[in-house]
Amino acid sequence: MALRTPSDNLFDRRGFLKKSSLATLTALLGTEIVFADKLPQHYLPLAFDVDPMAGKNKDLIVLSDKPWNVETPPHLLDDAITPASKLFIRNNGLMPEKIDLSTWTLTINGESVRQSKTYTLSDLKKNFKPYTYQLTLECAGNGRSGYYPQTAGNQWTTGGVGCAEWTGVRLKDVLADVGLKDDAVYIGYYGKDLHLSQDPTKAVISRGVPMRKALENETLLAWAMNGQAIPLVHGAPLRLVAGGWPASASGKWLHTIAVRNKVHDGAKMTGKSYRVPINPVEPGVDPPEDQFRIIESMPVKSLITFPQTGLLVPKSQSADEPVSVNLRGHAWAGDRSVREMHISTDFGATWQRTDLKPPKNRLAWQHWSAVAKLPRPGYYEIWARATDDAGVSQPMVMPQWNPEGYINNACHRIAVKVA
Repeated sequence: MALRTPSDNLFDRRGFLKKSSLATLTALLGTEIVFADKLPQHYLPLAFDVDPMAGKNKDLIVLSDKPWNVETPPHLLDDAITPASKLFIRNNGLMPEKIDLSTWTLTINGESVRQSKTYTLSDLKKNFKPYTYQLTLECAGNGRSGYYPQTAGNQWTTGGVGCAEWTGVRLKDVLADVGLKDDAVYIGYYGKDLHLSQDPTKAVISRGVPMRKALENETLLAWAMNGQAIPLVHGAPLRLVAGGWPASASGKWLHTIAVRNKVHDGAKMTGKSYRVPINPVEPGVDPPEDQFRIIESMPVKSLITFPQTGLLVPKSQSADEPVSVNLRGHAWAGDRSVREMHISTDFGATWQRTDLKPPKNRLAWQHWSAVAKLPRPGYYEIWARATDDAGVSQPMVMPQWNPEGYINNACHRIAVKVA
């Protein structure tokens, strides 16, 4: 988000826009900034922020191509079920070069299984009941570009999220077939992606989840996405899908799951990868490793998918009649559900409840809609804020800073101008 330091010459000592700055910005816009007196401290209106998506409204945004990291502009995430072509891509290595369905196997092993077993894809499909769930996946770094000071890593804005339908077998059913020892505490996955160096001895990523997450009904070994075979870039032919947690826990190109008697220690499970400080830290401070915790359930969040930011709305026929703008989007809350959804047209000074639908199933995102009333011509921002079933709401601008730039769940907002 557009945070600035108090020393920025746009702001006064209290962190509010100077009158002279406000006059300049108004002149640049060619219209009044309606509710300008409600602007939060250090907040620069969206119209003047540097938007990585500006001018790229037709296609997905490539953040890097080795490995592929691609996000989706918010207005392209308007579908109730995210198409494969619009689902973000987050790879840590290179995609496998050869996929042979006839020889692909999944092995379940580890210290805490009673016996190791190997299954073909045909075994999984024939011997276990299939299930289909719509599951929210979000990159833990989604929103990283909104942290100030900036952190290292791909500068995701808002498009590292999606909610496709996944079909496969429950991991819990396969683990029951193998047999678990009483000391099982974690699972770790292994995929066939390649290290960027193409050295087959180097691990790319091997993360996992605690047994309580592994044994949830919705944790799947999936072979289909939206009723079709999973595309290669999304993990074909077999992917672990653990909705509501960082998408890095949903391993692609899956060939092995290890059941561990300790927290899994694979690649990107140690150090500070996918971890945040246990206690709040001052922005810019990087505590030692022992003061970090693993990210589990993702925080409450929402997205405005219609209209697209930058909308120009004609004024109403009557000077006294406000302009109506139809809005819609999605909201999600990790392992929780979203209880309330609100929008604001006055920079968070007041909030209006939206029409919020229940999820299709547990761990799916929820759809919302609303009509915003804009009282007079001018520049507006529409902010979206979700509240989960534990009463936790999104922060208006920036949440607690962390050195890796993870789990930014600040309010999404769009710019609208009434002519």
